[in-house]
Amino acid sequence: MKLPYIEETSPSRIVTETFYGYNNHLKIAINEFADMENLSCRDYPMIGTRPKRGTAAALTAPQGMTSKDALLYVDAGKVFYNGAEVTGLTLTPTGEKQIVSMGAYAVFFPDKKYLNTADITDHGGLDAAWTAEADTKIKYQLCKADGTEQTPKFVQVSEPESAANGDLWIDTSETPHTLKQFAGDSRSWLSVVTVYVKISATGIGAKFKEGDGVEIAGASYPQQGPLKDQIEDLCGTKLLKGCGADYLIVIGLLDQVYEQTGGVSVKREAPDMDYVCECGNRLWGCKYGLVDGKVVNELYASKLGDFKNWRCYNGNSTASWAASCGTDGQFTGAVNYLGNPIFFKETCLHKISISAYGAHQVQSIDGNGVQKGSWRSLAIAGETLYYKGRTGVYAYDGSLPRSVSDKLGDVRYSGAVGGSFGGLYYVAMQSSGGWSLFSYDPSRGIWCREDALHPVCFAAHGDDLYYLDADKKVLGTILGTEGTPEGDLHWMAESGVQHYEQPNHKYVTRYQFRLRLPPGSTLRLYLQYDSDGEWHYGGEVTGSGIGSFVLPVKPRRCDHLRFRLAGVGSFKLFSIARVLEQGSDR
Repeated sequence: MKLPYIEETSPSRIVTETFYGYNNHLKIAINEFADMENLSCRDYPMIGTRPKRGTAAALTAPQGMTSKDALLYVDAGKVFYNGAEVTGLTLTPTGEKQIVSMGAYAVFFPDKKYLNTADITDHGGLDAAWTAEADTKIKYQLCKADGTEQTPKFVQVSEPESAANGDLWIDTSETPHTLKQFAGDSRSWLSVVTVYVKISATGIGAKFKEGDGVEIAGASYPQQGPLKDQIEDLCGTKLLKGCGADYLIVIGLLDQVYEQTGGVSVKREAPDMDYVCECGNRLWGCKYGLVDGKVVNELYASKLGDFKNWRCYNGNSTASWAASCGTDGQFTGAVNYLGNPIFFKETCLHKISISAYGAHQVQSIDGNGVQKGSWRSLAIAGETLYYKGRTGVYAYDGSLPRSVSDKLGDVRYSGAVGGSFGGLYYVAMQSSGGWSLFSYDPSRGIWCREDALHPVCFAAHGDDLYYLDADKKVLGTILGTEGTPEGDLHWMAESGVQHYEQPNHKYVTRYQFRLRLPPGSTLRLYLQYDSDGEWHYGGEVTGSGIGSFVLPVKPRRCDHLRFRLAGVGSFKLFSIARVLEQGSDR
């Protein structure tokens, strides 16, 4: 009698000791996970639970945050610095706030207000305005640069025949008229290069200072003639050459002293801007859309060292600056990176090269920019700028943006909020399934999914990364160094399809998970065979010591499988050993 010949199978052993986090694709490596929750790559090459977060303060309606010498955040229109409310400074109670740091100052947009964090009693608005009452007297008179009033002795076409040293003559032989002063030593009339006009009224200069760029309106003269033109020329954008509580000094010329009643207004106003950043001791902003009925597509810079002044166009290196853009589309974000202000649209970047002489240049770069609504995703980690674009997360090092989010799969995310700490980039994004917070390790290219945190913003401060939770309405810490720590974490790690690529029905006869579970922590194992859609319970273990141990698992024979580890409490996975046997062809 002949018996069938059965070939002896030779088992093989595969040990995985290095884990590479999250990969949301159908085919992934055996050391990656198709899904996970509350896990972190901080213990690389191991994988384990993320640090417990802390709750530092309860909030009402978190709106924005930044890090200065202490943490500064906005809650329901109230500004808090170093844990205490700033008295007297109130913002609108709804909407997100952009908080831009410039020296000791924090500037709030779109409210256009500021706070001096070195002296919290110093706060107010960027804009200032004065409007004359109906009975207010406004006087216009020639003056010197220091405000000393002057009255010309001669106003005529021909040169005066007799004059004393220092006499003033307004030469009306040409239009516009010119001011000349008699020099007694040379017996000649010399043109005065810069002529000043003093505008006096009660309280007109109380809200302004020398050097401000202001908009003057309403100056008028009722009769036709040169004086009417001279008075009306005082309207428009002017640079204040001097200022006192009851007067302003601007460049101009008047044939005579004139006084009007009411109708005059003076204002200093920052432009409406979509996004703002600080660079080179200036604030830089952008605007796309309708302003006063006109379509604008512009970039702006404040006066050097003065975030209140955006219309000081005096032609020198410290002046304000503005430029139009030729690219289409809304701006989507702004950041200071490598000493350059960079403004994003979804399809391009506008990089400004700052000139020490004020001749700033704009370079437009075609590439994937920031996704609309994801301006808070901009963050620098490991000297590289990261942000959420329309089709993924991008890294920008000064050349061209490149995608780093292939492992996130084809899920469409939006509304991204990002921050960085400890060399990791954290980004929370919304999909059709809700919010997900991911951490990314740029040095290893590892993504990990943490949980469904929905932050308003992040701010690195001290030894932690702080966040404002939009759902729970709290100020929290990612690493839990401050505040009340959260409870035990519910975590999960789900593998991709295992061993479907093996020929001849090679199958796993044994798994060995080497891991660490502190006392009180629990772990459950589930297995899914041949993509049947069911998770079969494979065992449970509870931590009882501080050492590591091996969890043996014997799955049933199948073509391919997936496993899921889930538990409560702390957890670290050191290695996974797989023992495979080769089935016979017969």
